[in-house]
Amino acid sequence: MALTPKHSSKALDDYIDNVELADAPKPEPSLAYRFDFETGRISGVVDEMEALKQFIRKALITRRSRYLIYDDDYGCEIPGLLGEDVTDGYLQSEIPRMVREALVYDDRIEDVTNIVVTRKNDSVFIQFTVISIFGDIDEGVVL
Repeated sequence: MALTPKHSSKALDDYIDNVELADAPKPEPSLAYRFDFETGRISGVVDEMEALKQFIRKALITRRSRYLIYDDDYGCEIPGLLGEDVTDGYLQSEIPRMVREALVYDDRIEDVTNIVVTRKNDSVFIQFTVISIFGDIDEGVVL
């Protein structure tokens, strides 16, 4: 006894085309509370592109492994460099690596490119492009 129709596979093909595969990954919502970086207040929620932009900025200004609320993947080593006496060459070589490591573990981010580091007095300006599932984001952070 056969489990499929003998003479026509059309019925089986139609069934397979209409069945949602259980193993197919579904994008998870990226809802997050809206954080106002200027005032330090939380108000409302953001999703998709705005939530990702907020994650990028927050991940880069948060020192990795400093706060127990975050796992060891969250954050960046760049804040640990601030105030240290490091050369421009060191900043040019290490900051791009640190930016990538801080961001690429997030499933929404596919790559981080075009990282440009500029130092002026006591500030470091970082410009980069994030390639995400929502589209490309040109971002800049001042540390």
